[in-house]
Amino acid sequence: MDLQLLEAELRRDEGVRRWPYRDTKGIQTTGVGRNLQAKPLPSSWAYPLSDAQIQQLLDGDVADTFAVLDRNLPWWRSLDEVRQRVVANMAFNLGIGKLLGFKNTLAAMQRGSYAVAAAGMKASDWYGQVGQRAVRLCKAMETGAMPS
Repeated sequence: MDLQLLEAELRRDEGVRRWPYRDTKGIQTTGVGRNLQAKPLPSSWAYPLSDAQIQQLLDGDVADTFAVLDRNLPWWRSLDEVRQRVVANMAFNLGIGKLLGFKNTLAAMQRGSYAVAAAGMKASDWYGQVGQRAVRLCKAMETGAMPS
């Protein structure tokens, strides 16, 4: 998978913040969607975060996302690259626990029923919560091409 493409998509979808802020659920967040409750910053770091620090956090968070996907959905690596990025983006955004709640959608992805998977994504609460991100990811799941 092209990690640069995934990171660019996550930067677009999550935004990039040098200072902490509260996300839509009230959770302290920084960098590229870094949940500070779940993963606090190293104690020696201070705000504003540098580009290098933001990249270091993102690299670690993407690696963690891949690791939980590999443990819980080992078949995700057999998807084409675009659909792998969709699954990784959703896991990054939702966390693995909530992603695993998409049982029928994940089963459709696994068997290659991408239109069914996209329909399942559209029917979820998540779809209404994340706006254009969900529209793009559903289209990518259905077609195998990531819209701009």
